[in-house]
Amino acid sequence: MIDDLLNNKDSKKAEKLLIILVGRLNKKNNSPAFRQLSERLEALRDKAEKGLINSIEFIKELCQLAKETLQAEKETETKQEIKTAKTALTELFLELKTDTTPAVVERIVNDIDGIVRIVRFDGWQVSIRGEREVKQALRKILWTKYQIKDEDLFNRAYDYIKEYY
Repeated sequence: MIDDLLNNKDSKKAEKLLIILVGRLNKKNNSPAFRQLSERLEALRDKAEKGLINSIEFIKELCQLAKETLQAEKETETKQEIKTAKTALTELFLELKTDTTPAVVERIVNDIDGIVRIVRFDGWQVSIRGEREVKQALRKILWTKYQIKDEDLFNRAYDYIKEYY
């Protein structure tokens, strides 16, 4: 839609994009990045209403704001996804921590998170190869690196990985 609008400079499509953009920014207005984008959009609308910019400039700037909004949404979703997955693993290891389990939960979780993000791929959970690679990576971290050979912990960690990654 953005590229089409830039090429055709259609004012009806610009209005539609404006409405969509306002709605998306209002939903996420509690974030500083989205608040800043919202303020820029309001300033752009004010300039257009006062006749300080022409319709072509308005459409170009509107499209730029839309692209930046999409990028901010992607970054936010990625950060939330990472946080959720790591939080789930951290909670699991803290819950199962005993006197014989190392107190280096954060390091273990970061190691698992890092290696799983490298070996996983879209649809790995339903692929024999994907499951095998993730299990091998998890074993390498838990059993080899940290000498934790608790089968129950391994299975629970794998279940979390399968759900959150």
